[in-house]
Amino acid sequence: MRAGQGIIVISISLLMLGVVMVNSAGMQISEHSVSLADMLSSRPTILALLAIVAMFIGSRFPIQLFEKRPFHIPIVYWLLPISVILLLLVYVPGIGKEVNYSKRWIDFGGFNLQPSEVAKWMMVIMIAWWSSQHFDSLKMYWKGFIPPIFGVSVIAAMIAVEDLGTAVLIFSTACFILFAAGSKLWHFATFAPVVLGGFYLAVYQVDYRMTRLLTYLDPYDAPEKARYHILQSMSTISEGGLAGLGLGNGIHKFGYLPEDTTDFIFAVICEELGVFGALAVASLYIALVVLGICVIKKAVSTFHQLLTLGIIVTIGLQASINVLVVTALVPTKGIALPLLSNGGTGWLLTAFCIGLIDAIDRRSEARSTAQHAFPTTAHA
Repeated sequence: MRAGQGIIVISISLLMLGVVMVNSAGMQISEHSVSLADMLSSRPTILALLAIVAMFIGSRFPIQLFEKRPFHIPIVYWLLPISVILLLLVYVPGIGKEVNYSKRWIDFGGFNLQPSEVAKWMMVIMIAWWSSQHFDSLKMYWKGFIPPIFGVSVIAAMIAVEDLGTAVLIFSTACFILFAAGSKLWHFATFAPVVLGGFYLAVYQVDYRMTRLLTYLDPYDAPEKARYHILQSMSTISEGGLAGLGLGNGIHKFGYLPEDTTDFIFAVICEELGVFGALAVASLYIALVVLGICVIKKAVSTFHQLLTLGIIVTIGLQASINVLVVTALVPTKGIALPLLSNGGTGWLLTAFCIGLIDAIDRRSEARSTAQHAFPTTAHA
């Protein structure tokens, strides 16, 4: 089995577990029992099947398409204005949709799209392409480092207005790709004042974010409403013990734990499947990252290496942030657990990008097979 195929298997396993846990976390007290047919026809099940289709499409996607230059302009350059337009559409009346006091969605006739998710993956592709095309100049500050970091900063700043967690994720992943491609540490150090200034504006000047930070520092001394999320999450996790209460037997999902099917689904996993279930989920993510590194080592081009790196860093970092939030190790922030938390845009785009890793791995395998079948011969 190729590393790319292993990543596909792991991703489908996470999706299937996500379907089960979302359906379990979404249970409600009712006179009518939930049947297997109801679960198979539920929204999470349908989305998971669509995500698997997206994964297959990604695995057959022609990666070389990203290197095309329509109208003599690299196709990846179009991703930046597309991201900006989508992010601005959330503020357009009749198109933008507000949920829980946040404008993060756009509605196209009943189909909801989360622009920040689209921008997140577009930035991975764009930064990976830029770094591969300017590999030799990335060590130069103004010519190699500033253009991509400025573009990403614009996107991150637009997203941070409504979704600070995703903005931090996008910016961190971009920095990781640039550093891996050759940017110097002092480049990032000189940009630190800008980052700190943005953090000040995004946190200290926004009341509810400042409240979350103070609640994290001392959750037991915070007001009842402010500390509710973090205390309920810790209570849910502690209830599970080693083996858990059993699938479907969780208690806190019945009106106690907020966002139980999305941001805090890992707490439900801990309660129902226990420490063993939590370790199994963590092992799947770790295995996905390790296999991704194997794909990077065999990739045939710098762009393929950096694109694969960006995808696995995004998934690994997002999963880490979610687990740290749920376990109260970092301040509360709404960010989903990849392929597990209930989601539409997130599942589909993440699955498609995972498919791209398999496409890269398949191409690397084909190149390796061709080289072994037709080895170059030395001429005297």
